[in-house]
Amino acid sequence: MSTLSTSSEQSLASVVVVDYGLGNLRSVTRGLERAGADVEITDDPDAFADADGVVLPGVGAFREGVENADPLREDLLEVAESGTPLFGICLGMQMLLTTSEEGENDGESAVQGLDLIPGTNVRFAEGQKVPHMGWNELDVQRDHPLVQGVDGQYAYFVHSYYAVPDDENAAVAMTDYEREFPSIVANEEGTVFGTQFHPEKSGETGLQILRNFVEICADE
Repeated sequence: MSTLSTSSEQSLASVVVVDYGLGNLRSVTRGLERAGADVEITDDPDAFADADGVVLPGVGAFREGVENADPLREDLLEVAESGTPLFGICLGMQMLLTTSEEGENDGESAVQGLDLIPGTNVRFAEGQKVPHMGWNELDVQRDHPLVQGVDGQYAYFVHSYYAVPDDENAAVAMTDYEREFPSIVANEEGTVFGTQFHPEKSGETGLQILRNFVEICADE
């Protein structure tokens, strides 16, 4: 995979966007640049260690995402262990959990995620239209620097599965789609977190979240 460096005129923090073959890399990069980050798209683990923050994007199926990212598994775990902020977006957020029902389809054995936020991802199964696609409200449940200024705002979702963390306190924000589900999750330390929605497609709400993330990185 190629490495691409970009820059911001007033960079607040250096951020790596992980290139593992899946994800809306360009849109995420543009959003982070608007938020004040100096962004590098790469699959080079050395760059992970040097960055102020790491973003794990993702679009697609859980199994494919985990398998594509597997060569970088230990490096991503080291990022989390070091306390460097690790931000999963959409599929990237789901990959922070332990496993997913999506990985168990067609009689296949379960696929293990990164297990940084213990729990599983389950499919909407209560009459909702799948995939969930569109704008829905963020109901902030507890303090976390990622959600400053976004309580009650709307974000853009595209997904068929949602996270069910083992610890209910892992839910930073909830969203109602004929049932409540965690739309933002974080580990106990608060340094590993993710959004089920796409901040890079969520207008001013998403830009505020990306700004919050860049500020988290700058403060580390």
